[in-house]
Amino acid sequence: MAGVGSSPDHQHLPRRKASSELNARIVSAAILGLIALLVTWLGGWLFALFWLAAGLAILVEWMGMTRVEPVQALQGLLGAGLIALVIVHVLQLPLWVAALVIAGAAVASLMMGVSPRDRWWALGGFAYAAVIALAPTMVRDHPQAGVVGVLWMFAVVWTSDIVAYFTGRRFGGPKLWPRVSPKKTWSGFLGGLTGGALVGTLVVFLGQRWGGPPLVSLWLVLLVSAAASVVGQLGDLAESALKRSAGAKDSSNLIPGHGGVLDRIDALLFAFPAGFLLAVGLERFGA
Repeated sequence: MAGVGSSPDHQHLPRRKASSELNARIVSAAILGLIALLVTWLGGWLFALFWLAAGLAILVEWMGMTRVEPVQALQGLLGAGLIALVIVHVLQLPLWVAALVIAGAAVASLMMGVSPRDRWWALGGFAYAAVIALAPTMVRDHPQAGVVGVLWMFAVVWTSDIVAYFTGRRFGGPKLWPRVSPKKTWSGFLGGLTGGALVGTLVVFLGQRWGGPPLVSLWLVLLVSAAASVVGQLGDLAESALKRSAGAKDSSNLIPGHGGVLDRIDALLFAFPAGFLLAVGLERFGA
């Protein structure tokens, strides 16, 4: 008679669990993706509130992972700073007002933290969360980028993530950075780079055909899309390094199959600022 360890049901449990996690991941990604696309199309306050909520969630997850003290006071005060920054941008208040908010958040972090470690981790968490709370809205509101700019960024990051996952599983090979992320491979990285660059270029091409703002030649778009894919995948690795240093598997359990908000949009944290800088550069130099 077969033992418990060799029973068919016992052998199939890991496979069933992996399949269930993949299904949850796909469903969660589809729902969040549809919501992101809808608010991107609508723009305005709704779009700003969507990314503000993401920034606040990231701030909470960061503080939880790094175990800063006093955690609740810092989360509340720095969360208020994020809200103020978004209001400053949406109402188009002078830059000095935003500078005052950022300075206030920095002073609060450095004064309230129990130890030097707590102070610097709190300040880093505010900066990290501020990027995702502000950068997408700045891209969406920029005349040289607009809806097409946001969709381009989504296309590059999402395609890079999906293609990297499946090409890495299919081809395997040498690990990209095993000490930080044991599952990521060079084959996945290169597959994600290729897919992100091609799909990002396709989105800009379609945007131009359908009346979006003219950008530059598609060859340059291809090059910039490839660079954005690399930046996004580096953002994914940076978040993996943060979790490893904090001894955490996921940033939280908020999103089924993905962990936390930080796990889901880590690549966008790096890619959106790159997209905004590109739009500013194109406008300033008349490309």
